[in-house]
Amino acid sequence: MSSFIDYLRYERNYSAHTVDSYAIDLMQFITYLEVKEEMDRETFDVERIDADIVRLWMMHLMKQSLSPASVNRKLSALQSFFTYAVRKGIVEKHPLRLINGPKKSKPIPYFIKEKEIDSLLDEETEDTGFVEVRNQLMLELLYETGVRCSELVGIKDRDIDMDAMLLKVTGKRNKQRLIPFADRLKNMLLNYINVRGREVGECVSFFVREDGRPVTSAIVYYVVKKRLSSIPTLAKRSPHVLRHTFATSMLNDGATMSAVSNLLGHSSLASTSVYTHVTFEELKRVYNAHPRAKK
Repeated sequence: MSSFIDYLRYERNYSAHTVDSYAIDLMQFITYLEVKEEMDRETFDVERIDADIVRLWMMHLMKQSLSPASVNRKLSALQSFFTYAVRKGIVEKHPLRLINGPKKSKPIPYFIKEKEIDSLLDEETEDTGFVEVRNQLMLELLYETGVRCSELVGIKDRDIDMDAMLLKVTGKRNKQRLIPFADRLKNMLLNYINVRGREVGECVSFFVREDGRPVTSAIVYYVVKKRLSSIPTLAKRSPHVLRHTFATSMLNDGATMSAVSNLLGHSSLASTSVYTHVTFEELKRVYNAHPRAKK
């Protein structure tokens, strides 16, 4: 299994989190084989694993009240392993080729209404110190560009082209994309750079703490959660809510799904299609205000 983990890490460039998750899922599968199928992990032949064994494991997971998403993730780890094993000639047949995981419902993403996000971002503040300027910029950047929290944390000064007004971000699997930004955000970026240079000094990362060390995802989560708590009707408060709000706002204002997909860094339109449900729900809500709809 170690060669497969190295393959994920160095050839496929999977994130450390994904690699660790896949390793845990595969170890759980091996433990299941030991207990339920009475296979010795030191000597069992991978060729013995067939579709029936995988289906029984899937049923075993579902009996443990795991969500369909969790079961599918574990199946994805197994799928990747056997794809690798077939390519390397370790096995001849792929036991998961005819197996479908449990269907999972796609929840409608949480997003912030336009008036509420405008009120949040345009809120006047007397504090012009480094931390407040940084925190306000992080919120604005998350909403105006739709970047993920991990992408925001990874931004370097060299990734921002002020003249072309383009932001380069590195997303999942080290895929890079360019995101344009407008004058308002450019002015906030320049102001932050000036304040940072005056109060912190030279830095490697773009978003830093007061001592010059890079901000962490935990810091971003804390800042966003604290600011979004001012919206009492919002059930979820995380950086991803601002990403959802970005996508929803773009589609509501006429952007094509393909354009939004590229800006978000999605690998397929299927990932972006969930936001069409959000806008449709908003349309239904608006229609229900029609006097005939109330009867």
